[in-house]
Amino acid sequence: MEFKEPLIPGILIRRYKRFLADVRLDDGAVVTAHCPNSGSMKTCDQPGWQVRLSRANNPKRKLPYTWEMVHNGKCWIGVNTIFANKLAVEGITSGIIAELRGFDQIRTEVGYGQNSRIDVLLTNSREQCFVEVKNVTLVEENGFYQFPDAKTKRGLKHLRELMAMIEEGHRAAMLFIIQRTDGAVFKPADHIDPEYGKTLREAYQKGVEILPYLAEVSPEKIEIKRRIEFTLE
Repeated sequence: MEFKEPLIPGILIRRYKRFLADVRLDDGAVVTAHCPNSGSMKTCDQPGWQVRLSRANNPKRKLPYTWEMVHNGKCWIGVNTIFANKLAVEGITSGIIAELRGFDQIRTEVGYGQNSRIDVLLTNSREQCFVEVKNVTLVEENGFYQFPDAKTKRGLKHLRELMAMIEEGHRAAMLFIIQRTDGAVFKPADHIDPEYGKTLREAYQKGVEILPYLAEVSPEKIEIKRRIEFTLE
């Protein structure tokens, strides 16, 4: 996924009210950018870190700037959760996500289950595969990539819906798109949301696939590179 326009450099002043961030641009101006991330953004929002913003051309937007990524001194971290689904589709269609090759049709945001919408639905003549996509930005001091970074009732609902699809005879997968490269292994964040970790383990036991894929983030593009290991211990 390439950025069509050059991103705008700045320094993070603060993130607040979940969806707002004040940023000092290189010319000294301070702007308020939209933060497209509803999580805690733990390990991603340190004041003084470099950031990159995009600017919308829509004059009706209240906040023309969007916060896209931050640099922690080690790597760029993609904080725009909206990109995770797009990266997932790119990874599937290109064949990089090997476990999800061999499907003739890819649809997104398809209604299913109990008033839910699946991020990606894959279909061929033999089977359907329901793929839920999550964006991962949390890395703890132990070097583990972890999800979630805040308690998530919505995430629990998605896991239960995937288990229901397994019971109906379909394939189902949790695809974790990791938008940073300074960790090693993926695991659920039990210290943040133990119920999610418990349910993820239950889903895995019932056949829901866990697919953590690493994306390399830069101001020019974000690209899925490879699968990484995970642990449920």
